[in-house]
Amino acid sequence: MTLLFIFDMDQVLYDYDWQVRMAGMTELTGLSLEELRERWWHAEGEMAAEAGVFRTGTEYLAAFCEALGADVSRADWLRVRASAMTPWPESIDAVRRASELGQITLLTNNGALAGENLHTLAPELVELFGEHLLTTSFYGARKPDPTVFESVLERYGVAASDAFFADDMENNVDAAAGVGITAHHFTSPAGMRAAIESFAASRTTAVDAH
Repeated sequence: MTLLFIFDMDQVLYDYDWQVRMAGMTELTGLSLEELRERWWHAEGEMAAEAGVFRTGTEYLAAFCEALGADVSRADWLRVRASAMTPWPESIDAVRRASELGQITLLTNNGALAGENLHTLAPELVELFGEHLLTTSFYGARKPDPTVFESVLERYGVAASDAFFADDMENNVDAAAGVGITAHHFTSPAGMRAAIESFAASRTTAVDAH
């Protein structure tokens, strides 16, 4: 039996300050927060990207620049995104513990440009996750769509009963639980670590009982 531990990134493994990111984009483009929202941060823009509408980082950046009417370089986009992220060491330590108990993977609502550059945006995770740093765009659906959770289970060949998921958004947690995954609503690193230990112990007990 292989246990699968699935982790969100922003507000679980990193503090993510969206206002800092938007301020950086305002500085780059001259667009106000309201204009950025109207032009990209909506269902047909960033949310569509998170669901895999733009399959590559190049496609994402082209659509992003066209929508904003601004020429934003890949390097500047990544710099601004990274500026909004601060790692939480205790959360990352909890993930390290999970890696001792089973397979770990990332599942963050982000588009292909972020997905192709997670090693740059989240360098603290590279050693732990390796090739398992993945965004929802990779799966072609975004949380809380149940499809994305089913796709993760299929990719790793793991039954829902052997999977654990941690996220700070209750709707995402509820969606994962709806497909049978043990889902933890993140509120603190200590709470997540305790939930990881509890899940692993429960699955060991279940196997021993059979």
